[in-house]
Amino acid sequence: MYNRIIRNDISKSKLITLTTIIFVAAAAMLVSLAAILIVNLSGAIDTLMKRAETPHFLQMHTGEIDTARLTEFAQKNSTVDEFQVLEYLNIDGARIKLGESSLANNVQDNGFSVQSEKFDYLLDLDGNVISVSDGELYVPVNYMNKAKLGDKAVISGKELTIAGFLRDSQMNSMLSSSKRFLVSANDYAEMKSLGSTEYLIEFRLNDLSALGAFEAAYASAGLEANGPTITFPLFKMLNAISDGMMIGIILLVSVLVVAIAFMCIRFTLLAKIEDDYREIGVMKAIGLRVSDIKKIYIAKYAVIAAAGSIAGFVLSFLFKGMLLENIRLYMGESENASFAPLFAMLGVVLIFVAIIVYVSGVLKRFRKISAAEAIRFGVSPEKTAGAKYLRLSGNRLLNTNVFLGIKDVLARKKLYATMLLVFILSSFIMIVPQNLHNTISSKSFIEYMGIGSYDMRIDLQQTDRMSEKAAEIIQSMKSDSDISKYAVLTTKTFKVKAGSGTQKNIKIELGDHSVFPIAYSHGKAPAAENEIALSTLNADELGKKTGDSITLFIDGKEKSLTISGIYSDITNGGKTAKAVFNDNSADMLWFVICAELANKALVIEKTAEYAERFAFAKVSDIAQFISQTFGSTIDSVKKASYAAIAIALIISVLVSLLFMKMLVAKDRYSIAVLKAFGFTNADINAQYISRSAFVLIIGIVLGTLLANTAGEMLAGAVISSFGASTFQFAVNPLSAYVLSPLMMIGTVLIATIIGTSGAGQIKISEHMKE
Repeated sequence: MYNRIIRNDISKSKLITLTTIIFVAAAAMLVSLAAILIVNLSGAIDTLMKRAETPHFLQMHTGEIDTARLTEFAQKNSTVDEFQVLEYLNIDGARIKLGESSLANNVQDNGFSVQSEKFDYLLDLDGNVISVSDGELYVPVNYMNKAKLGDKAVISGKELTIAGFLRDSQMNSMLSSSKRFLVSANDYAEMKSLGSTEYLIEFRLNDLSALGAFEAAYASAGLEANGPTITFPLFKMLNAISDGMMIGIILLVSVLVVAIAFMCIRFTLLAKIEDDYREIGVMKAIGLRVSDIKKIYIAKYAVIAAAGSIAGFVLSFLFKGMLLENIRLYMGESENASFAPLFAMLGVVLIFVAIIVYVSGVLKRFRKISAAEAIRFGVSPEKTAGAKYLRLSGNRLLNTNVFLGIKDVLARKKLYATMLLVFILSSFIMIVPQNLHNTISSKSFIEYMGIGSYDMRIDLQQTDRMSEKAAEIIQSMKSDSDISKYAVLTTKTFKVKAGSGTQKNIKIELGDHSVFPIAYSHGKAPAAENEIALSTLNADELGKKTGDSITLFIDGKEKSLTISGIYSDITNGGKTAKAVFNDNSADMLWFVICAELANKALVIEKTAEYAERFAFAKVSDIAQFISQTFGSTIDSVKKASYAAIAIALIISVLVSLLFMKMLVAKDRYSIAVLKAFGFTNADINAQYISRSAFVLIIGIVLGTLLANTAGEMLAGAVISSFGASTFQFAVNPLSAYVLSPLMMIGTVLIATIIGTSGAGQIKISEHMKE
């Protein structure tokens, strides 16, 4: 019996059934994709870091090193499982040529190393530890677009053959400022004089939970710390960011599409109940229980939900290859990949069960249906209160058809509520990913990352006579009329008093931080000599907030500083601080000299000029810095934003088409009355277009407001994975507030015209018999 009822019902409403299946399929596909991507990304990162045996604690160091003292510390510390010191040979990008491509304009610190003997292995694209021969070079996977296997690489005149590409669990991410090339021990020895040596002091611990205590012990021992300190959790986060943000957007869109699918199911189900009102009354009158009547409807929607869920599951496997491409390239295959289909299936089953439970909840209204009224009147009573104050006789502003269209929307608010909510969510889906992409690709975004907004950046480190060389650059900038302002920031390491009387190393950037300010999540930049600003990671680790004080040890003396502000930072492991006091006691780690140009058109030319004049420094324009640091992340979010636009438009078209088809069917009697009064088909179509346009405009306005409030908060939660604790959208008004609404309006109006085309075929004689 159920089969016959379902077949007959589906054959009578093919469009409604197909549209509902499409919505369920879209929701199931997105949930399934999100599950597949999450399992593969987390598994691939774990697999990469397990095979590479990533260090739990890394201290980069430039300068003299006492290996014996470090070895003694490692042997005495019971939490240390393994310890090693690796050499990393920094060579200027201008002296590295891969095939026909030069790394002259590359903002990364490019260096060469040999394969590790204990841990922190460099892996090939099959996930195996690389064994490199003399004359061979393995290139970071990030540079695959610059060279191919068998190409010749020239490093300061030394020729090597590119034998393969490597994955580096430490430095894979573009957010990591360094990249490692792999050469043999013999080639490394020959190249050692071509650059400056930096040391990677690495530890693996018996228990990762003891990492905080180990950091404190390392700092208290006064060991080498002339460079960034990075820990295992940060390595993991850096590897996850690019694809993690794309997954975050897919999850957001999938939740919204699921909500829209539920609203459409509710709308179609209520419309079906209204069509079957008299039949439901008859079934109740002959003694059928409500549970038996519900089974008929649940059976139909179970078939629709099953068809949509299966279609969505299959579709997710068609698209997963494209979305997994980047994960597989940078991190390899996941050991958990076999679980991905299982989790995807669980997600789809949850969608199916949720739909059945939701349909069952909507069908509870059967209890309120009076059998006598249903049989007598054949339709449910429709409330039209809410527009009594709108009278056609009092209308002076609007066209008659437009007025009647708007009046109908206001009179039947509940009926149009579903359509309104869908348009609000569609606008939200369309605008939020766009705004997120626009924000992270904008120049101002770096202010949330602990870097000021300027045009040119000069990094000076790992070189002798740094102060003299910095003075030379500063003198050149002073006399350069093209430079409107500049700032000199010097980073030094100090000891800070932590909890329980322990000491920690803290890197403080000294200089005038008001020239190129950054965004502060709390408080403000340090202005007085007794003030300091902390990065979020440092503030969390030290348990400090704005207004608290911390104690530094400067030249053996204690100095108390008040925390003026807390900011986000991605540089130097995210553990930094900013202050303005003068100090001559601590050794300088590095200089950052930043400048703003009076004429922005000269940025590229001026950057090249300074790079040529000061070959000992790394000179980059900030656009280059953003592109090379956030490039892969920006591309991922861009793809997701385009997909979101397409999904939003498809949803809007399908809902408009479905809604208008059902509305015309519902309003057959009203349309016949209008025709009897002399309204033409064009008039009736204009009324329906007015209804759709009125609801759409309200939906776009509310959706835009929601995108810029709740959307900004949601995007902020995603961005906080970078370590950015404060966040504000950088909106492209043309795209978000003009082009996107116009695309929605255009597609919805076309769908409305198609959906209401059947109104002209309604005959007065057939629908006014009552």
